[in-house]
Amino acid sequence: MRARDGRSAARPGLVVQMIARKPAEGPARAGFTASKKVGNAVQRNRARRRLKEAARQILPLHGLPGTDYVFIARAGTAAREWEALLDDMKSALLSLAAPSRPRKTAKD
Repeated sequence: MRARDGRSAARPGLVVQMIARKPAEGPARAGFTASKKVGNAVQRNRARRRLKEAARQILPLHGLPGTDYVFIARAGTAAREWEALLDDMKSALLSLAAPSRPRKTAKD
């Protein structure tokens, strides 16, 4: 629930929310969710299992220590090509790891 107040990155296969823990200690932690928009229980469970396996492979390489991540399944997560799902997760984690830039206003 806290992670939704942090930064997020959306990709075709998933949405990733991130928030740093205080103190920033220990490895990155992950949570997984799939709403009823994803499909029936079988589809939601398959989507969650795929996100868990992708995170098991990608998070140690590209996740920031001391950070909590929430991986949210989208309607196409269960059917997305495996390599594309891994690329989506890697891309989202890398964009979240980059320092955030201030948003430009209409005056800028």
